[in-house]
Amino acid sequence: MDPLEEVLALLKLPHRGSATPLEAEAFRRLRAFLEARGVRPLEIPFRGVPSYGPELLALSLLLGLGFLSPLLPLAGAIGFYLYFTGRRPWGRLLDRHPSRSLLAWKGEGERALVLMAHVDTAKTHFLYHPRRVRGFRRAFLLNALLAFLSPLLALTPLKWPLSLYFLLQAALLLHRELSAPYVEGGNDNASGVAVATALFLETVPPPGFRLGLALTGCEEVGALGAKALLPHLPQGTLVLNLDNVGRGELFYAEGEGMLGYVPYRGPLLEAARRTPGARPLRYRLAYFDALPLAQKGFPTLTLVRLEGGVPPDWHWPTDTFARLDPRALAATLGYGRALLAALFASPGGARPPVVVP
Repeated sequence: MDPLEEVLALLKLPHRGSATPLEAEAFRRLRAFLEARGVRPLEIPFRGVPSYGPELLALSLLLGLGFLSPLLPLAGAIGFYLYFTGRRPWGRLLDRHPSRSLLAWKGEGERALVLMAHVDTAKTHFLYHPRRVRGFRRAFLLNALLAFLSPLLALTPLKWPLSLYFLLQAALLLHRELSAPYVEGGNDNASGVAVATALFLETVPPPGFRLGLALTGCEEVGALGAKALLPHLPQGTLVLNLDNVGRGELFYAEGEGMLGYVPYRGPLLEAARRTPGARPLRYRLAYFDALPLAQKGFPTLTLVRLEGGVPPDWHWPTDTFARLDPRALAATLGYGRALLAALFASPGGARPPVVVP
């Protein structure tokens, strides 16, 4: 069986919700799959949360209690900014559920390149409904504006409708936590795991390079698995992240950020600009696992496929394995091969990699 199909078959579970037993089962299967091919990955354990809902619910409550004191929405606004710039100082209090990332290496050399993809899946939410999802960015920016204005508006009569808005939002988040299912996650992100794993297995890195495979948990709740990787990556490691690559048009992100924008940099981005088959993108819709690595100065790049400006079936129950496009998966793998060839053939690279048929 083709490695793409084998990995997809391994991940066909009801879901792989962040820090849930089914996420753990997916990692058990992936580890066994790699070990059967002579690859012995390092397991990096950490603790996370099964859903981001409780954190956003707490922030909505703080923002909605401005009628009691302006200090409460001030705390909510600060928390909102921290969360959506990738910071969770309260994480040590909340992260109680076991998760993990896998990191495997092959080849020898001073330079390192890691292929990364997240394994976990998210709960759905009414904002991801196909009729609403294209307005997701506008809804987020409206929330951000109201959150940052809330400490000032708490001193005016506008505190009453604003409080009602955020308290209603908290109620919707509570309903999500109590009733919303995790999605199956064929596109997000079994597709990325399959392509990254297949590309890792078939590529022999040239002299001077180590090639890594990083499969992460808890991306959907704050890129926690990518953060857990940080101490295990050599300084200057190149990171190619693959996310939602099972349908739609292929893009390479030049940077990302829901609030502050973090530009990508380095040889991977330069190689992508020389490699036909994908269009450039400034990704502002959500965050990728690449964000905490880019914030720490790692040269990163993300490949993603979009339809109408959003990932197909994004966080919606229609994100099933049946809706994956085999041609898109094969084309993404082909682009990955060409991208690595361009990278290793560049003046700062080495000889092109050997691809095992």
